[in-house]
Amino acid sequence: MKILVIGSGGREHAIAWKLSQDDRVEKIYAAPGNGGTACENKCENINIKADDFQGLIKFVKENNIELTVVGPEDPLSKGIVDTFEKEGLLIFGPNKAAAMMEASKAFAKDVMKSANIATADYAEFTNYDDAAEYVKKKGAPIVVKADGLAAGKGVTVALSVDEALNALKEIFIDKVFGAANNIVVIEDFMEGEEATYLAVTDGEKIIPLSVSQDHKRVYDDDKGPNTGGMGAYAPAPVCDSKKMDYVTNHIAYPMIKELKKRGITYKGVIYAGLMINGESIKVVEFNCRFGDPECQVVLSRIENGFLDALLASAKGSLGDINIINKNMTAACVILISGGYPKEYKSGYEITGISDADGIDNIKVFHAGTKLENDKLLTNGGRVLCVTAIGNDLKAAIDKAYEGVAKISFKDMAYRKDIGKKGLSK
Repeated sequence: MKILVIGSGGREHAIAWKLSQDDRVEKIYAAPGNGGTACENKCENINIKADDFQGLIKFVKENNIELTVVGPEDPLSKGIVDTFEKEGLLIFGPNKAAAMMEASKAFAKDVMKSANIATADYAEFTNYDDAAEYVKKKGAPIVVKADGLAAGKGVTVALSVDEALNALKEIFIDKVFGAANNIVVIEDFMEGEEATYLAVTDGEKIIPLSVSQDHKRVYDDDKGPNTGGMGAYAPAPVCDSKKMDYVTNHIAYPMIKELKKRGITYKGVIYAGLMINGESIKVVEFNCRFGDPECQVVLSRIENGFLDALLASAKGSLGDINIINKNMTAACVILISGGYPKEYKSGYEITGISDADGIDNIKVFHAGTKLENDKLLTNGGRVLCVTAIGNDLKAAIDKAYEGVAKISFKDMAYRKDIGKKGLSK
């Protein structure tokens, strides 16, 4: 079997790596891929961008590719699944209408309201003045969200009114997330711990994978600006099996059933960002793809069934498919270019990856790397994701940092407290 994985980050490297472990897979192409997929067993990078739908379709047809797996949210929101399916091609991911669950915060909120899914109270605004007046009336803490896609950076948890007003200025006046982001959702602040629920669905059946916990802030002790993610671990102690079942039955199923009522069949990944406070579980957001770096730890725990689930989901018939997880914990640490998520420099040589990969139960996933003249160079803000599995959370965390110690590049930085919350449970 030949498979195409679309994207260039750590998530896509993890997907290609996991699929390559299946004996039925002969070849994996990554479009455009990165330095890690270029070196991965059975994998080859192809120079086609993720938004070049016609170029991708031409490649799939010419190379007899049997399944395409979409990593990032942007091509999903632009309708890559619809375009492929019109050509009779099998592709894993939600169509454009279903991807609105991530592409529009306002749409997702309306779906949750109709489906009686617990979430924060909110209001929508299309201009700065009305939004600012609302913030001043409500006070802080308060959450400001750009309605559209913003690469994981469009949410501000404002601890003061001034911080919220600045976030509104960035969205409405400075247009830092683009002119298309002209709607803002303002939510009440929710107390608790965040966690990420991941599952695969065909629009009728749901197969839960794991609940993980991400670390969004760039500095230790959850300080500094939000990032795409600085590390993660799974399973998350804050969400035990009983709570995970609750999320499946009271959040995930109501979501796909409400969409079905609207004539939308949701196939692909269900990503539910949760706020857990004791027995209370509310939804922060829905995304339409695997999280990054949540994907890396969730896939590291999967023993078998991953390829079968993707194929069955894409065909719209999960049936009796199951995914089996290892009885182990996974943890990962993201290595970043100094200065990220703001200004940073790239193009520095990376050393020590093979040393880290050589340690039992460690896998280094590439996020922002490129292979140039047989050298691996930094090529992004988030550069590498050092992932480890262990018999418990402490063992997994210790192992991950053992791998981190082997790697070096100029201006390398990372958090030193990944998993600290989980260890306190």
